[in-house]
Amino acid sequence: MKRVLKSLLIVCAMAGVACSGNEKNQTVEEVKALPKVTVNTATKRNVTQSVSFTGTVEAQVVNNIASQQPLRITNILVDVGDRVKAGQTLVTLDNSSLVQAAAQLENAKREYERTKQLYEAGGASKSEYDARKLSFDIATSAFNNLKENTTLTSPVSGIVSARNFDVGDMASGYPVLVVEQIRPVKIMINVSESLFSKIKRGMKVNVTLDAYGEEQFSGRIARIYPTINNATRTFQVEVSLPNSDERVRPGMFARVNLPYATANRVIISDRAVNKLMGSGDRYVFIYNPADSTVRYSKVELGQHLDYEYEVLSGVKDGEQVVVLGQLGVNSGDKVELNN
Repeated sequence: MKRVLKSLLIVCAMAGVACSGNEKNQTVEEVKALPKVTVNTATKRNVTQSVSFTGTVEAQVVNNIASQQPLRITNILVDVGDRVKAGQTLVTLDNSSLVQAAAQLENAKREYERTKQLYEAGGASKSEYDARKLSFDIATSAFNNLKENTTLTSPVSGIVSARNFDVGDMASGYPVLVVEQIRPVKIMINVSESLFSKIKRGMKVNVTLDAYGEEQFSGRIARIYPTINNATRTFQVEVSLPNSDERVRPGMFARVNLPYATANRVIISDRAVNKLMGSGDRYVFIYNPADSTVRYSKVELGQHLDYEYEVLSGVKDGEQVVVLGQLGVNSGDKVELNN
């Protein structure tokens, strides 16, 4: 009998210890701290809608300085990289043939004037007069052309970008020099067909160049080509940069940011945006003040605006999004706000 009573006491004691342990565990779970998060309120505001395109800088005008006659080069007065002015003499050519051309012109002029006098006095026929006049006109044209081609000048102000001959070479139609006008310069971009009705001549654009990092250059739309390429569904737009300091040079790679409209969008901090592992999806946690819980919401993002994102879908105006403390939080979890 004593043995039975002793066993019962031991069982009761063990049960008491077990019950006491459960109560202790429950107390720990109840006082376990909730995740602390920081939230920001999503707000709507007007945002400039823009799109970027790439292109290569080109000279506004490219002039090939060439002789129309096969003449020997006597002097080249400039070199690659030199700046030149409109009307400046760049190249001189052998003018020895000019003396012969001048003599032929003088002879043609005398014959024409003599025949003209005879024709007016009735001593020469109309056909003779016409023949002498034609010979004089041809000789005049040949002399002027030769004179013009023995001194080559630049028709524009710009920079010498190429030199293809040396002194003593025969200039035979191929450009002796190439002069490019780089005030202003232009950039040709191919713009999506969907923007055809939104792009206007004179619109301002911002341009960045790989050569100058994030520095922005101001330009404008100078020309819009009127047809759509049916293969690429794009149309050409010419962007003009003043380039008064000539820092922008032909051949540079350019990015043109083209603003085309304004839209009222929801804006959130970029700290609220998370990437779903294994996909390109982005999501945020939205805080519900009614029950202090957070829920997962997939978002479609627009432009990245410094430290903010434009949201196209997934967050509404006035909703609170978690910007700090979301690591380890799951949708439906109860959280506590940081003060």
